[in-house]
Amino acid sequence: MGVVINFLRKLAEKIAKENKSKLYIAGTIITFSVILLSGISGWIVERLFLFYAIKNPFLSTLLFAFLLSSSIASRSLNKSIFEILNLISKENVEENLSIARQKLSLIVGRDVANLDKNEILRATAETASENSVDGIFAPLFWIFVGAFFWQFNHFMPGPLTMAWCFKASSTIDSMLGYKEGKLRWLGFSGAKLDDLMVWIPSRIVLITLPFCCKAKQSTFKTIIDAWTDGIVDSSPNSGISEAIFAYCAEVRMGGVNYYKGKRKLKPIIAKSYPIASINSVKKIINLSFRLQLAWLLGFSLIIKFMNLSIQ
Repeated sequence: MGVVINFLRKLAEKIAKENKSKLYIAGTIITFSVILLSGISGWIVERLFLFYAIKNPFLSTLLFAFLLSSSIASRSLNKSIFEILNLISKENVEENLSIARQKLSLIVGRDVANLDKNEILRATAETASENSVDGIFAPLFWIFVGAFFWQFNHFMPGPLTMAWCFKASSTIDSMLGYKEGKLRWLGFSGAKLDDLMVWIPSRIVLITLPFCCKAKQSTFKTIIDAWTDGIVDSSPNSGISEAIFAYCAEVRMGGVNYYKGKRKLKPIIAKSYPIASINSVKKIINLSFRLQLAWLLGFSLIIKFMNLSIQ
């Protein structure tokens, strides 16, 4: 996906040059071309899986599960976060902070050069929260949608098709979705589509995550407080994602960030809780894992109920 997007971007910039309208149209074409190509590829693989599942159900299911897992970033996200936490927890902190900043720069968009230990931990907590939704629960949601479609007709887009369509949208946003230079117009369609595809999953996480934690306040109040703090963020999804993890993990988020030297004040979330620590970041990862299990169990029960209803 990345190779195709990069090729189309260079082609679009060469043709459109500085024309804003042409860049916007080119960005829209890139977005829908990459998503259509990804969706068709997923649909073809699903046809092969359904065909070979009859001949060799174990091997075909194993391969299909492997391809599905490629759209979920759980392992890579956790690995990056634990590398940062391990560096910070070592005795010679000052020497390790530089390496920790370098690793952090790979998973966050903010400037990291001048971040101290507390700010590194805050950035890690925030990206763990936001990327859990973008990289784990949003693709899981679209996998569930595809599996739901299959309950009616196996020729409809299935779990791999929907997962790869979402992955294409997410990749376009991560590569082109920046409000600077030509990308302000070229990446507009991709960024908006990604926001749209994460909109429902982020709100399901908002409602379901409190049931996986032992918060000091009621589940209803946790949801309301997280919504109140998160909805004021400029992003329609990341603020809510961070807020619900902040309240469930009992950690304060938000504050001053710098992006390419420009200061940006992010709303303070869960201000009554302490600042991020190594334990609170680990708690966020643990909550994410619990919620993954809960979603898988809940979806399995829904599919089983649907099968019984159809029969």
